[in-house]
Amino acid sequence: MKQYEYVHIRIGKFIGAKLESHREIIDEYASRGFTYAGYIPTNITDYGKFKEIDLIFEKDC
Repeated sequence: MKQYEYVHIRIGKFIGAKLESHREIIDEYASRGFTYAGYIPTNITDYGKFKEIDLIFEKDC
C-alpha cells in the first residue's frame, strides 16, 4: 500500500515568473522517505497558464 501527500503551490502572477520553492519541498519530502510522483494543476488561467498546482509525493507504508 502507498501513502500519498499533497503540497499546494501558488505560482507568481507575473508573466514568466520563476518558481524555485518546489526544490526545497521536494528535498524535504525526499528526506522523509517520499518520492516525487507528479503534479496536478488546480487553477489554470483562460490562456492555459498554471496559477496553482499540487505536488504529489508517495511512499510505501
